[in-house]
Amino acid sequence: MSLSLKTQGAATLRLLGKPFGGIGGAICGAGLGLFIFVALFAPLLAPYAYDAQDLARIGLPPSAENWFGTDEFGRDVLSRVIYGARISLSVGLTAVALSASAGILIGALCGYFGGRFDRITMAAIDLTWCFPEILLALVLVAILGPGLNSTVIAIAVAYLAQFTRLTRTQVRALKGETFVEVSRCLGAGHAHILLRHLLPNALAPVIVVAMLTTGDAILLEATLGFFGMGAQPPTPSWGAMMSSGSAQLFNAPWVVIIPGLFVALSVIFINVYGDAILAALDVKNRIRRA
Repeated sequence: MSLSLKTQGAATLRLLGKPFGGIGGAICGAGLGLFIFVALFAPLLAPYAYDAQDLARIGLPPSAENWFGTDEFGRDVLSRVIYGARISLSVGLTAVALSASAGILIGALCGYFGGRFDRITMAAIDLTWCFPEILLALVLVAILGPGLNSTVIAIAVAYLAQFTRLTRTQVRALKGETFVEVSRCLGAGHAHILLRHLLPNALAPVIVVAMLTTGDAILLEATLGFFGMGAQPPTPSWGAMMSSGSAQLFNAPWVVIIPGLFVALSVIFINVYGDAILAALDVKNRIRRA
């Protein structure tokens, strides 16, 4: 059965009762919320336009006028970091949302119907696991061409197999339960059983894993941006900023260090917050029992 309100309340109490899971998870959740707020309201928060160049102010260190300094074109690094949050977070979230949605659909169908459809589909999906995510993403972006749309598609494909496998495992474990058999005996169709009984009970682990995967997706987007295959100039993303500023590493290290720090913080916030929810809801044991 789905988590009841009583079960969810108990999970919340377990989360708050653990020093690291409660306090650390709350802090990281607040930090993640702050990053999302900054990304949403970037035009209002950025002190300068992200593409405004001032060749008289190239490579200036952090100061009261430019808190994070300026880059190799005299652009304000703080403004570019703020706008970069919008690109990096939106690409990561969109890619994971697409990957999870497709994985849930394919995994549910494979787990429910089984047979030849399951074997053929999973064999094709498992091919993506033959390569590391970064290698697969690089190959796909090279085929599709650099840009944000290609990056989203590449990241979504790179993580498709894990969502498909997880959903398939959950559905296969649940479809033999008594409440499913009763629904079938009462004349419920396949769509009704999948949408009303199986998927609602299988989604909790998938949603938490999707949150944890978002951190990996942001890191992968930053890697693609560093290689020049993500957001194209002058559009800022944290990875692209690190790439363009790498030539100034010894003269103006803040151009590389600051966006890299925000990449690291976003991944840490997502992973710690996701781990706290994972522990509170006891998702690991639920997956293991499945």
